[in-house]
Amino acid sequence: MRKLNGKKIIGIIALSTLPSLAFAGAAGGPNCGWGNMMFEGQSGLGSHLAASFTNGTSGNATFGMTSGTNGCSTNGTLTYSGTSLAALIMDEFSEDVARGHGDAMDAMAVTLGIAPEDRSAFSRVTHENFRVVFPSEDVTAHEVMASIHTLMKDDAQLVQYSDLI
Repeated sequence: MRKLNGKKIIGIIALSTLPSLAFAGAAGGPNCGWGNMMFEGQSGLGSHLAASFTNGTSGNATFGMTSGTNGCSTNGTLTYSGTSLAALIMDEFSEDVARGHGDAMDAMAVTLGIAPEDRSAFSRVTHENFRVVFPSEDVTAHEVMASIHTLMKDDAQLVQYSDLI
């Protein structure tokens, strides 16, 4: 059995807390949890990791959201400042929609939770409505997804997936 050195252990701990990073600053509000209280006013990756670890391991942010304590609230709107799949593959996806098939289209269908037997319908509907999905060159990923959602709601076979978007 291999021994782990100190750097590997710290790396494993840091990586294991990454999923909770968004939790410390978003769910329950930006001031939610003991970790945020303990590291108030500090910045940088180390402080964020420590606050996330504190909030994630003790469950105090979850308790705070359900009880309205620990600086937590569920009144705000959750946000995400990362990049969506649609934005990452926009060029490839638009080419696939124009053709009516392709890997990016398959990836989008999988991401949207469309069952294998309904993916040809997804390809057909988006292909037939290319100008609706991509009305201009500067269309945003958000606008593309809103158009797809509308098209799926109006299609008898795809309507079952429209609430997943």
